[in-house]
This record gives sequence, C-alpha cells and structure tokens, in this order.
Amino acid sequence: MAKPNKTPTAPKKGLHPRNPHRARYDFPSLIKATPELESFVKKNPFGDLSVDFANPEAVKTLNKALLKHFYQVGFWDIPPGYLCPPIPGRADYLHYIADLLAETFGEIPKGKAVKGLDIGTGANCVYPMIGHRVYGWQFVGADIDPVSVKSAKLLVDANPSLKGGVQCRLQKNPDHIFTDIINANERFTFTMCNPPFHASMAEATKGSERKVRNLAANARKKGTQRFDVQTVAKQGKPSLNFGGQNAELWCPGGEAAFIRRMIEQSAECKTQCLWFTTMVSKKENLDAIYKQLKAMNVDAVRTIEMAQGQKVTRVVCWTFLDQAKREAWLSGGSES
Repeated sequence: MAKPNKTPTAPKKGLHPRNPHRARYDFPSLIKATPELESFVKKNPFGDLSVDFANPEAVKTLNKALLKHFYQVGFWDIPPGYLCPPIPGRADYLHYIADLLAETFGEIPKGKAVKGLDIGTGANCVYPMIGHRVYGWQFVGADIDPVSVKSAKLLVDANPSLKGGVQCRLQKNPDHIFTDIINANERFTFTMCNPPFHASMAEATKGSERKVRNLAANARKKGTQRFDVQTVAKQGKPSLNFGGQNAELWCPGGEAAFIRRMIEQSAECKTQCLWFTTMVSKKENLDAIYKQLKAMNVDAVRTIEMAQGQKVTRVVCWTFLDQAKREAWLSGGSES
C-alpha cells in the first residue's frame, strides 16, 4: 500500500479557489433571487448586512437563496428539525473531489460519465444538487431515514435542472453502507460521506453549544458579517441551529465507528468504485483510519484538508485499484 499522503492537495487558507462562496455574501443579489430573505437581513454591530445564524429559519432561507442564485435550484426546503447544512462547506468537498478525479482523468471530468454516491444524503440532498449543477455528474443519494429519502426525491422532482441527474435510494438495513445501494455491475467514480459526528444526542447538544460560543468569539475577533454577535452570544442553551435528526448527527461510537465500518465494507465493492472518500472532523481519528486502510491493503490513500474560517476538516480518500486499473476505468475497462 502506498504511504498515506498527509499533505493537503492544495493550500488551505479558506475555501477552495473554485468555490463561488469565497467572497462575502452579496445580500442584494441573494434577495433579488429569493425576496423572502430580505426580512432576515439586518445590519450587524459592525455595520455589515448579515442574518441571524442562530435562527434556523434565517439559515434555511439563506440556503434557498444561495442554491437558487448560484446553482439554479429553484425549489429547496427541508422538513422541520432536519439538517440545514452550510452551503459553502458542502461545495468545497465537491471541488476537492473534482481535483482528486483529475489525477486519474488528466483534467477535471465533467458530465454524466462521472457517477457519485452520497452516503447519508439527508433530507437536504445538497451534495448531489451542487455536484450535478456544477460538474454535470450523475448522483445516487442514499439514506437510512425514509423521511429524508422522501424529501430528497421531492426536491429532485421539483427542479427541472436536476432531471435525470439524481436518484434517491433508501438503505433499509442501518448496519449496511454499500450493500443493497450499489447494484450488481453498477460502477461509481467516487463515494462521499459526511458521517454522523457524535456518539450520542447529549454529545451533539454540547457540540452545538460550543458552536454558538465559537461563532460569537470569532465574530467579535474578526468583525465578520456572517454572524450576529449579540444574538449568538446571548443564546444560552441553543437548539441545534442547523437542525439534524439522530441519524444525521450521531450514531453509536460516533464518527470513528462509522468510518471504521465504512472502510471495512468498502472492500465488498472495491472493484465497483474508483475512489471512496469520507469527511473526518476529528483529527485524532486519523491514525486509526490510516492503520485500518493499511490493514485492508488499499492501493492508495489521499488526505485533503479543507478550511472555512477557523474550522479545519479533512477528507480521507482511498482506492483498491492500482494505477493501471484506475486508468482502465477511463475506457470502462475491467477493474477486476
């Protein structure tokens, strides 16, 4: 097995260079795209236009505007209490996957020949939406929650721009990740996943409280337009302001256990996927991940660091296919 590459594939002083959300939010343009956003936009203590990021409805409406303005997703909504993800960070993951694929393809591949599997797509279906709109890739979004799959299907059906580009599948067995989702003879250019971060709901709630404190401290320090300091700082015991159901936020053993299971099960479909990838939020989990990948005898590992503000996350990528088999993938050749 190749030695894990722990060096980021690109400098990480903020969002990916191709990410359109690197600049401050252009609220006048966003409001023009989604007029309902206007009621949530106010000047913060620094005189910048912003929204209250502790208000779930404000965050959801901002997401609607971003998806419509940048990705031509005309309709987007989620059921009450479901995860409302930050769009800039979600876009980053996809742009770095594009860079990873360019290693094999020689350039960033676009179009329906590229097929991605989003494990735990959630009710929001954001990764497939952005990936299809930006790169033209085909997607399967999988989830263990029937409400999430129903919501994701509704979003795809409601948006002509996504027609024929995204399928949604229900994983009926929560112990399985790839089985019954990847069909016989089906190939995926990549898989992606943002695993449940926490080991329990209590841990998830504490994490949200830390998030609120960090947002307030960061806003005070930098005077950023993205957080309303007064509202965030005075929120004592917050709800999960980005929402989230149990399966979206936590699982027994947390992130480490989920990724361990994903790596183990990836061997069952190792010739059907070019690259497996997953987000890793906790740096302390990396050593165990690398050891398991080595024990699984994967051919290559890549680690990508992504940064948004003060937060740094990682994407660990692995493949069981050697260089020759990866190149054969381009022509649809045999990988067995």
